[in-house]
Parts: sequence; structure tokens; C-alpha cells
Amino acid sequence: MKSTARRQEIMELLVTHGTVELEELALRFSVSKMTVHRDLDHLEEAGLLRKVRGGASIESSGQFESDFLYRKQRATKEKRLIAQAAFNLIEPGMTIIINDGSTADLLGELLPEKRPLTVITNNMAVINELSSKKGVTLIALGGVYSQKFNGFFGVTTDDCLIHLRADLAFISSPAVDGLKCFHMDQDVVRAKRSMLTATKKAYLMVDHQKFGRTALHVLANLDEFEGVIVDQEPDPKTMAALDQAGIKIIVAQGEV
Repeated sequence: MKSTARRQEIMELLVTHGTVELEELALRFSVSKMTVHRDLDHLEEAGLLRKVRGGASIESSGQFESDFLYRKQRATKEKRLIAQAAFNLIEPGMTIIINDGSTADLLGELLPEKRPLTVITNNMAVINELSSKKGVTLIALGGVYSQKFNGFFGVTTDDCLIHLRADLAFISSPAVDGLKCFHMDQDVVRAKRSMLTATKKAYLMVDHQKFGRTALHVLANLDEFEGVIVDQEPDPKTMAALDQAGIKIIVAQGEV
């Protein structure tokens, strides 16, 4: 097994179990402990795990929740509700922007039902999903690939967006507090900001558990979005503040 595949499987084990042990990994992959150490060092340097005595762990925190593999297996029902609500806003013939993220990935799976569409994205999962679909014009944004976020970012990504214009953009965020949303990575923030400037209307996709949380970088003010799509209303105090500020909240409905 190649190192990239082995490291991917290590991350999948961490997402499922929370911790892994060095000896068990060595036996599982039929490699030396030193090889496993190198794998864990590589993943720790990428910010995907924390090495501990005898193994590694992945914690429920802003740092580790940013990992695509971690997010993909969390709150799946809520994310599908949000993706469906976003999908309902799209009309055939539109040009839409979809950012990185596991909720955006789920939205990407639905898009062929609204073709013809033009889809602009830096999300590798969405690119893979739509690359073979007829009736979908796919514009894949270039840039530097991030395993952590499973997408493309950087100057090239931002430069591509300068020359594009969409009808709708769907942006996600891991944290919302007060009237702002946040993200922990500045490259991701820049890409999302570029998407906001490249669209007529943008919608924020966020589940109710993300309210009352912050991250290092301010991504945007909530009034920069046409609306905020949520799986259910946040707590009454937060909802009242959003309503007073004139922030439109779109609550997903129905079963998925």
C-alpha cells in the first residue's frame, strides 16, 4: 500500500474511533513502527491529528473539525437538509458557485437534477461528482490542493474568480457568532471572499450547532448574504438578534 492510501485510511480510522494505536497500525498495514511514525508525523504537520504516546488522536475542536474527512461523517442528516434547501433555490440555466466543504459536497450530488447548469467550484468532491455529468458545464477553479479541506486555494483560485460571474453562490462556515461568520484558515477565507464578490447573490449554509462559536478569521458579516440556510432555528436569543438585524433565516424543511 502506498503512503498516501495508508495515511488516508489512518485518517478514516481516526474519524471513526477518535484514537489509533501505533502497534495496531503497524500490524494492520504490515509495516514497521517507524513507518507509522513517519505517517503520523506527516499528518500532524498538516494539522490533521495530534500525536500522543503510543498513537494519535483527533479532537472535537475547531482545529480538527476543519478536516474534510472529519466533517463528512458528522451531522449528515442536518447537512442533507441544508443541501436540499439550497438546491431548492436553484433554477435550470443558472450559473452557481459552490465552495469547499462537506455540505457543499452533498449539494453537488443533487445538481444534475437541475441541469442545464454551469457550476464553478474549488471543491474536489464536487468536481469528481460532476465531471462526467451531461448537461453540467463544470468550471473547476485552479490553485493549490489542500488535503485538509479537499479543495483548491491560493492566488490562482482568487484570480480565476475575478473573471467569473455567477447568479448564486453557496458558502459554508464552521462558526457564527453575533452577526459575523468565521473560519480558522486565511487561505480558505480569501477563496470564500472572492466567491462572494463573484456572485449576484450568496447564501450561507450552516447547521444550528455552529452558532455561538468563533474562529481565528472573520469571514463575512451575515448581512452580506441573501440568506442563511440552517437545519433548524438557533436558540431563541440568537434568533431574536438575527431577526432584529434583518438577517433572513431559511430553515430547511422535510425528511431526507
